[in-house]
Amino acid sequence: MSTTVAIVGRPNVGKSTLFNRLVGQRVALVDDEPGVTRDRRRGRVELHGLIFDVVDTAGLEDVRDESLWGRMRKQTEQAVEEADLVLFLIDARAGLTPFDSYFANWLRGCDRPVVLVANKCEGRAGEAGLQEAFALGLGEPLALSAEHGLGVPDLCLAIEEALKGTGASMVASGDGAGETSSTDEDLLSDEEGVLRLAIVGRPNVGKSTLLNRLLGEERVLTGPEPGITRDAISVDWLYEGRRLRLFDTAGMRKKARVTEKLEKLSVAETLRAIRFAHVVVVLLDADAPLERQELGIARRVVDEGRALVIALNKWDVCADREGAMAQLRDRLKRSLPQTKGIPVVTISALQGRNVGDLMKAVFAAYEVWNRRVPTAALNRWLEAMTASHPPPAPGGRRVRLKYITQIKSRPPTFALFGTRGKSLPRSYLRYLENGLREAFDLPGTPIRIETREGENPYGR
Repeated sequence: MSTTVAIVGRPNVGKSTLFNRLVGQRVALVDDEPGVTRDRRRGRVELHGLIFDVVDTAGLEDVRDESLWGRMRKQTEQAVEEADLVLFLIDARAGLTPFDSYFANWLRGCDRPVVLVANKCEGRAGEAGLQEAFALGLGEPLALSAEHGLGVPDLCLAIEEALKGTGASMVASGDGAGETSSTDEDLLSDEEGVLRLAIVGRPNVGKSTLLNRLLGEERVLTGPEPGITRDAISVDWLYEGRRLRLFDTAGMRKKARVTEKLEKLSVAETLRAIRFAHVVVVLLDADAPLERQELGIARRVVDEGRALVIALNKWDVCADREGAMAQLRDRLKRSLPQTKGIPVVTISALQGRNVGDLMKAVFAAYEVWNRRVPTAALNRWLEAMTASHPPPAPGGRRVRLKYITQIKSRPPTFALFGTRGKSLPRSYLRYLENGLREAFDLPGTPIRIETREGENPYGR
């Protein structure tokens, strides 16, 4: 098991900036507003010959109640408890504060090695704060500028030195040449055998509650306040022997209502999670199923070619179950006909009801999304489809469809060869899509048909 290093400190001292610097990507949201980071975010660092995991945390406040700040502190305390080493950041430009002293005393009682880091030490503005940091009694402070990358090699040496004798395994990555960084938030990577599952929806429909229920622990913050989740938080998970990477995302409101910079960044993170997921669960409130906003989210999932599963949450308190399901199916039929057969699962994330059924639907959608159809069967099907309903003749010129083959899966994508195929109307292509769905058991998944002119290249 790899070494884990937690970054802690009061709000706005540069924890997320340091996290991004160490993992080599701008994956954690950064803004001048205090309290941007709320959940724990984990990343993999490969830097200066070392490999370790780093955890970004929420800003520490002296709050222990059940308020949002109190729940954020519990998340940070959990990160410290699970870490092998703690990086305690202070703002050298602001100088030492009573809160810095308070949290330094708390860390001394946590039985974890601590490296004191004075951030924002670029120029002379941080010199006084750097000297003041000695008073915390945590050893010599390390001068750093996370924003500009100054002092990062010294920080890596300090981490390695602090872990000596603790029993933590600090992995060496060779001679350190050609340094690279990666993170478990790197959605572009496609690890073999790992199913990437994103949970999306409007604010306050229960996305974080569902993720916690799946994991069986309070991994991300939940509560009655809308918009708690800001980052797209990823968590690796093993479910019945299968490896998954779960993504909890920020709630998406109507575009016209998204005016603040921070919310725009959160929405961009959610869209990025959709773009590189394999399966997307669109979570709905059973009392208001598939309103215009959710339809827009579902269309985005389909347009990106992701496998889609609809989950109706809060089913245990739904007053009109029959009406809610009828309304949902009617909206799906009218507004998303291109994905006929989308699986719909009723759940209660809070109570854990039907969560197993949801995972069965996820795996089934993933299997369909990866399905391949033999070429011979496809061409027998095409002959029957064109005989039953010949292609139209736009402009009086007949369209002849000669050959079809599947060129890729994820989602199932087919190349249709013929003369004047590009003039086929969308209605006929939809007819072929629905035929493919029914004939080859492809419910719910997006289907792509690419029309290509000329002779069948496989017939020679």
